[in-house]
Parts: sequence; C-alpha cells; structure tokens
Amino acid sequence: MCGRFTQAYTWRELYELYRLTCPPVNTQPRYNIAPTTVIDVVVPHEAGRDLLSMRWGLIPSWWKKTASEVLSTLNARAETVTSKSMFRAAFKPGRCLIPASGYFESQPTSRGKQPYSISAADGSVLSIALNPLPESAISQ
Repeated sequence: MCGRFTQAYTWRELYELYRLTCPPVNTQPRYNIAPTTVIDVVVPHEAGRDLLSMRWGLIPSWWKKTASEVLSTLNARAETVTSKSMFRAAFKPGRCLIPASGYFESQPTSRGKQPYSISAADGSVLSIALNPLPESAISQ
C-alpha cells in the first residue's frame, strides 16, 4: 500500500461504481491522507455494500496498548502475510475496498525524495483492497 493517497470523488461516483446500498454520504475531497487517518471504506454486508469511516492502519487483535502506540503496520508482504503474527489473524476475515482518486509514490533524488502523484488516466476512482479494521478501533 502507498504511504499517502487522495480521496476526491462524488457520492454518485461511489454509488454507481460499488452499487452502494447505504444512505447518501456527504463526501469531502482530501488530498494528502496519511496512515492512522479516518478514511472512506466500502464494506460488504448481507444486503449489499456500505460506505463507512474507518481508521487506516492495522491494530493486531493481540495488541494491548492504545491505537496511537501501535507499530507502523502499513505494508504486508504477500510471501509472509499468513505466517507473520502481525498480519496472520487479520488476513483471514473479510476484506474491504478503499476508494481512492490517486496515490503518491516517491523516487530518491539528489535533493531527497520526490513524490509523484499516480491516478487513473480517465480520472476514475481506483479501488484498493484491504482487510477492514473493527469499528471499535476507530474510537481508540
């Protein structure tokens, strides 16, 4: 997963793309979203899909400290996600989709890192698939 991304889309775009079944939400554009920020997430349920707010990041079920004290757990490697204790349990349950308008990747330069914005050529919404965080973790 990228280190920063953007969410700048309309409710109508999300509704049509994901066939949402929840009531309309007043989405607001955000252009520099960092880990631990509360973001828009599409989650499935018995009757369809909802757009919810969730904290971006992983808090393992065995973590005893507060959410603000959790280690940086932004990326998991596909080769070890089922064996590393940090990711193993979270990898098993359902997934969610994070709608994004674009994301940033950096390249090293002689002056430091240079971020580049990456988005769909036609400006459409991108979907990033992740494991959802329990709602109880948002308030921590």
